[in-house]
Amino acid sequence: MSEDHTRVQEFFGARAADWDRKFPGDTPAFATAVAEFGLRPGDRVLDAGCGTGRALTPLRAAVGTSGTVIGADLTPQMLAAAQRAGRGAQAALLLADVTRLPLRDGALDAVFAAGLVAHLPDPDANLRELARVVRPGGRLALFHPIGRAALAARQGRELTPQDLRAEHNLGPLLARSGWEMTSYADEDARFLALAVRQS
Repeated sequence: MSEDHTRVQEFFGARAADWDRKFPGDTPAFATAVAEFGLRPGDRVLDAGCGTGRALTPLRAAVGTSGTVIGADLTPQMLAAAQRAGRGAQAALLLADVTRLPLRDGALDAVFAAGLVAHLPDPDANLRELARVVRPGGRLALFHPIGRAALAARQGRELTPQDLRAEHNLGPLLARSGWEMTSYADEDARFLALAVRQS
């Protein structure tokens, strides 16, 4: 396992048990983002880096009983917290590295990724891997329950022009990785960028 992956596992593993309690107000933002994502009944969707699974219930509601929901995370403690919260009933939970997914090409209609981009060791290659598992015309949602400025303030750091999630950086990054950004919102109460898989 790479140093990046070990660091991510250690960071999130230590925080998994208290994660939902620490951010109790985020749940409605997940539901709103999933609603804006525009999934249809029967869709096959991956929650990449699903953590404690806060998106899994709205994703299941969006795709219905005929759809497929997979929650993949690198950290066993996060998946255990998702199970304890009852979210394992909404999705197949998969201990997996989203930079090397055990899924066939074009297997999915959509990928939802909350708070993932900042933790990717090689964003170009890793977003290309997400594109690989989505059919042409399928969709990607990059979400965070608070915007970039609010997150920087929470973490006690400056917001810089180099931030990957800044619109002028994210659009070209997605384009290089097989996606076309179709909408971008960076507000205090949420961050949501939507993209379509290029053919």
